[in-house]
Amino acid sequence: MALSPTEQKYILHWGEMGNRWGVNRTVAQIHALLFLSNTPLTAEDIVESLNVARSNVSNSLKELQSWGLVKVVHVMGDRRDHFTALQDVWEIFRVVMEERKRREIDPTLSVMRECAIEGEQDAALDPATKARMDQVLEFLEMLTATYEDYKHLPPATLQKFLKMGGKVARFLKE
Repeated sequence: MALSPTEQKYILHWGEMGNRWGVNRTVAQIHALLFLSNTPLTAEDIVESLNVARSNVSNSLKELQSWGLVKVVHVMGDRRDHFTALQDVWEIFRVVMEERKRREIDPTLSVMRECAIEGEQDAALDPATKARMDQVLEFLEMLTATYEDYKHLPPATLQKFLKMGGKVARFLKE
């Protein structure tokens, strides 16, 4: 599959951004390639397009599937697996947010809650330190509650909310 210069730039940049966000560069590049593709691609198509090792493609596809960003589809007359990425930007955002919350925020919240409980009985814990720990817990719980409030809103409602942007901030400014 020949990529245009613009597609190449997009895929390379998506890989760089993924790397900055803690995602393997090849995983991000494969996601970008599948997102841009108008047809499902085989692993061999991906190897050829990105010039990466087949084993790297296989592992990356498994990672993308575990996130729910890529799925296997079958093409009539072809026994190979073909892959396609979610195409709705809002759905991609929702899936990434949900997975990051599940993999990163939820475990952190569990430990912070345990620390808050244990901190009540820890005589060696300085009260100022406990207060800072409690602030982090309160902050993460507030973010999580807000996420839960917004995650089921339809994309059109979220778009309106985001477009309001600074208007809400100016309205609420004290």
